[in-house]
Amino acid sequence: MHATGLGMDSQAVRAAMVRKLQAQGVSDPMVLGAMHAVERHRFVDSALVNQAYEDTSLPIGLGQTISKPNVVARMAELLCQGRAEKLGRVLEIGTGCGYQAAVLSHLAREVYSIERLRGLHERARDNLRPLRVANLHLLLGDGMLGFPRGAPYAAIIAAAGGEDIPLAWTEQLAVGGRLVAPAANGSGGQHLVVIDKTATGLTRTVLEAVNFVPLKSGIA
Repeated sequence: MHATGLGMDSQAVRAAMVRKLQAQGVSDPMVLGAMHAVERHRFVDSALVNQAYEDTSLPIGLGQTISKPNVVARMAELLCQGRAEKLGRVLEIGTGCGYQAAVLSHLAREVYSIERLRGLHERARDNLRPLRVANLHLLLGDGMLGFPRGAPYAAIIAAAGGEDIPLAWTEQLAVGGRLVAPAANGSGGQHLVVIDKTATGLTRTVLEAVNFVPLKSGIA
């Protein structure tokens, strides 16, 4: 079944996407529910709407991409750590078109999402406005600095990868909190990194290879 436009009934296509995610190993019921609830076709260019529910990243302008559904679900599942209740306050670095922020809004009590590119920040606002997501705050700012005003965060997730995880992020993570982000692996690629903050310090786990846009500072 292919999307024929933004007015389509995407329920069946989303259900198929969720079944595919389950086949790929995503099992968290809250994450699968969020992936089914958020209409990904609302966040992509109308020219690409037929590909909205395929497991592929798509360009969203300004050299940025919307992550594959599988990557969004995988990172969300890592953040949730199998808990039955919603996360507390979550910080997302790199709003992009707003899709992942919308997914996170189903998994957390409150989401702060920061974007450094004004064009994308405005696009995310336009995409999200009709959805009226009350627990989601969109910010224009330098994501490398995090958002100290909302700290501490139960979870932090990043949609761009740098040489390493900025210190500001781990400082703004609550004790008991978890950070999931891509980082350079030293051989020109990136891998997914999970950092857990305990009372005694940080535990870092390096997971599979990933491919995200580079993390940059400043506002543009």
